[in-house]
This record gives sequence, structure tokens and C-alpha cells, in this order.
Amino acid sequence: MAIQFSKIGLIGKHTNPEVRSTLASLVVFLQAKGIEITMEEHCAAFMPDLLVKRAKRDALGKLCDLIIVIGGDGSLLDAARAVVDDNIPVLGVNRGRRGFLTDISPQALTQSLEPILHGAFQEEDRFLLEMQLLRHHQVVDQGIALNEVVLYSGDIARMIEFEVIIDQQLVYRQRADGIITATPTGSTAYALSGGGPILHPSLPAIVLVPMHPTTLSNRPIVIDSSGRIEIHIMPDVLLNPRLSCDGQVHFNAEPNDRIVIQRKAKQLRLLHPTDYDYYHTLRTKLGWSA
Repeated sequence: MAIQFSKIGLIGKHTNPEVRSTLASLVVFLQAKGIEITMEEHCAAFMPDLLVKRAKRDALGKLCDLIIVIGGDGSLLDAARAVVDDNIPVLGVNRGRRGFLTDISPQALTQSLEPILHGAFQEEDRFLLEMQLLRHHQVVDQGIALNEVVLYSGDIARMIEFEVIIDQQLVYRQRADGIITATPTGSTAYALSGGGPILHPSLPAIVLVPMHPTTLSNRPIVIDSSGRIEIHIMPDVLLNPRLSCDGQVHFNAEPNDRIVIQRKAKQLRLLHPTDYDYYHTLRTKLGWSA
């Protein structure tokens, strides 16, 4: 069977020596098959001995037909936001801690990758969130997130007051450390730590998890992913809260700002080996049935 991917982009956490070692082995393996390699420019700068093309992260999706990410889930989140609009599949090799998204072991890299290159894989779509920060009815910042959008106080032991409005209907007004708005992908990340439920990746749903609310009856709520979520920071809040997308991109908010969160139209194409089992991932990563 012919190789299905002829141009592969590589992204890795270049500050990690183990990642660089895996990248070097991967380049040798892929080039031996005649595959054209383009490496993210910052990563390539740390590995000058490799004879590969270089490109900015945002350009990789236009130059390649597959992106391989070597690192932890954070590395894949970063890559996903960069390439999602190009409709390019992404594959993760785990060199991090949890590895919910980067599920290929570096010890079995070539054995797992060989059939994938020839078209034997599982593919699933993961949706992202789009966030707009509005001030005086004008968009002042925006971002996207594969895991979650978080509104937080930005100050230790200080609460903020906000309203949550879904599809123009008031859900509640709350005083809390903040609120997590997560996709099913993000339901096993920060939202899980905040007491939220685990959502299967195939569910068209979003979970909202209050962070340390003053009202103990306020629980996480799961809504349809087509809903329009608006979070209104009350005008009398005495601090400037912050926003984050996937914990990697941060924005400064102000009292009376509004945050609008909706499902992004473009989805991430995520590849797995043919023996991928989501529930096995949960058992192993979360220590179930130990």
C-alpha cells in the first residue's frame, strides 16, 4: 500500500532533550521512506544538523498533509490552534505527563507510525471554542481553545462576580474565583480538577464549571455545543480579571466586560492508531481499576 502522507510537518517541545531525541529518530525514519519533512522553525533551530525544511508554526498546515506533534498535551493544544483552519490531521507522540491527546508511545513510535502512514488509523473530529472579549460593544481581544476558556480573578483569594447568559437567557449570577468553559476534550483537564464531569469526545456538548463558588448548590452544567455563552463581569468588581485559552494564551479583562464563547466551525482532525481505545486511556491516565 502506498504512503498516504508525502509531506509531514513536525512540532516538538524543543527545550526537552527527550523530545529532540525522538524528533531526530523520527526524521531519519520518515526520510528513509522518501517523505518530505518540514519542521517548526524554533524546533529546527535547536537541531541544526537535521537536513529539513523550516517554517513558522502557522504555515505548517499549508505546506504539509499531516502534522506530528512530539511532546505533551500542551504541545498538541498549541499546534491545534495553529493548524485547525487548514483542515490538516494531527497526530500526537507522548513525551509529556498525562498524554490524553498524544497517545503514541515513543518506545513504539515506528511500529505505531508505519500503518498510519499507509492509511490504517482512527480519525476523529474534536471541536474548539471561539472566544471574544467585548468592551463597550467592541471586540478588543479574541482567541480559540481546544480544551477550555477560563475567566479567573487574577489575584490570590479574590473573588469576582459575573453573570452567565446562555442563548440570551440568564442562567445565574455568581461570586466565585472564576468559571471554566470546556469542550469534551477539555473535560479531562482543568474542568476535571474543578469537579466537572468527563464528557466523551463525540458529544456535542460544553461544560461550565464554577471555580470555588460561594453558593455550594452551584454545580457544573452541561449544555448543547450550539449554544451561545455570554459571561458578563459585573461593573462593580474591584479588580481586573483575566482570561485564558487552554492556559497558554492570556487576556486582560475589565469590570463590565462581556465574554462571548461559541463553538468554532472548523474542527481538529485528530489521528490515532487503529487499536486506540478512549476508555483504556481514561483507565490508565486516571488510575482507574488499579
